[in-house]
Amino acid sequence: MPLVLPKVYPLTDVGLSGLTHAEQVRRLAKGGASLIQLRDKKSGACVFYESAKAAVTAARECGVKLIINDRADIAAAVGADGVHLGQDDLPVEAARGLLGPQAIIGLSTHNLSQAQLAIRLPIDYLALGPIFATSTKDDPAPELGLEGFRQIRKVVGEFPLVAIGGITANRALDVLQAGANSIAIIGALLKNPDEITAQTSRLLQLLS
Repeated sequence: MPLVLPKVYPLTDVGLSGLTHAEQVRRLAKGGASLIQLRDKKSGACVFYESAKAAVTAARECGVKLIINDRADIAAAVGADGVHLGQDDLPVEAARGLLGPQAIIGLSTHNLSQAQLAIRLPIDYLALGPIFATSTKDDPAPELGLEGFRQIRKVVGEFPLVAIGGITANRALDVLQAGANSIAIIGALLKNPDEITAQTSRLLQLLS
């Protein structure tokens, strides 16, 4: 059965929010988020593991699902709900073997050829971007824009599709109307840590 994605898919960022991943999970969940990704590109394995373990505990307390970015081994070790893989991470088949059939596995794609390959793999959703310019990723791929996104949506059919990259609250509805099932959000929710819960709630209401 295809994964039903929430319209808003927040990603955590310690550097941007100044909060632990666990605290971000709590605030995002309080605002209505149901699927959250722990993203940490800078911490070493031990720090990442401890942060992920605390974040999984917070997610369980709040009744939300937590996906670990990049690290299938840490996702398995902390009992997360799944992993989100990049093009240079552990191969999808290996991650599926490690995490099992019930795990949620997503894969980042940046162009049509990658998306066409992705939908043949044992993943639950593919992420496509950046849609717009983004400052939360070093050396991002070229922007797709809404028209590029629409063209790839036509090719991948009904496969669950997450849009990511530079998406603000003002652009979110346009991206959904272009064919996204879900929108991955970082800066628009985290840049003011005191407003994370309220911003999440407002965005969900806007897109409902």
